[in-house]
Amino acid sequence: MTFEAGHPCWADLSTPDIEASKAFYGGLFGWEPQTSPESGGYTMFNLRDGHIAAAMPQQSPGFPTAWTTYISVADADSTAKAVQDAGGQILMGPLDITDQGRIALFADAQGAVLGLWQPLAFQGAALTREPNTYCWSELACRDVEGAKTFYSEVFGWSGETHVFGTSSYTEWDTGARPFAGMVEMNEVWPPEVPAHWMVYFAVEDCDAAASKAADLGGLISVPPHDIPSGRFAVLNDPQGAVFSIIRLAH
Repeated sequence: MTFEAGHPCWADLSTPDIEASKAFYGGLFGWEPQTSPESGGYTMFNLRDGHIAAAMPQQSPGFPTAWTTYISVADADSTAKAVQDAGGQILMGPLDITDQGRIALFADAQGAVLGLWQPLAFQGAALTREPNTYCWSELACRDVEGAKTFYSEVFGWSGETHVFGTSSYTEWDTGARPFAGMVEMNEVWPPEVPAHWMVYFAVEDCDAAASKAADLGGLISVPPHDIPSGRFAVLNDPQGAVFSIIRLAH
């Protein structure tokens, strides 16, 4: 599977307990872990013999337990410079990952963290938008117009914003179908919650998957409920990483 430049292509998890994460996500999504001796603990999660996500041991005690979305780019170095020019901060890289690709991590102008992936041998997820695979990423931030400016300058994204309850929702695109979203963090959001990117995984049955996550030691942060794009819930894994699941309406 190949991805257009500027589109999400991969998601991985930083975890303090790689074995516990293997057990949780394997039990929830049916993922099979694969760790090679030379990978430094970086574990691929496989579904139907394809890499669909990954997990890695935390690099230091202060490193966050979190899922990270990666955007496919033609040139990680020039994109990293665009991030800095737009007011973002490079957190890691760019650096080569053997012959697989070139990687960087950055925080946008509001502090939300995202990854860059310049593909070589490895393009990204083998499957997306199918049950138990990655399907969507969503930025939550307080300055919607500032985010529009930042991501337009870095990736060329545009976004159509519409009313979403007492807030607003933006669908990111580059001229074709939307591939990511943005929700405005209004006064309902606790002030201590920072801007962040959320990873979504598709499921066949949102209620059943949320219940299974709880049985496996996870936490249901937002119970399953219906939205225009489907039925979704927000979960925490047993180590505290936050992610969403959704039964897509289409």
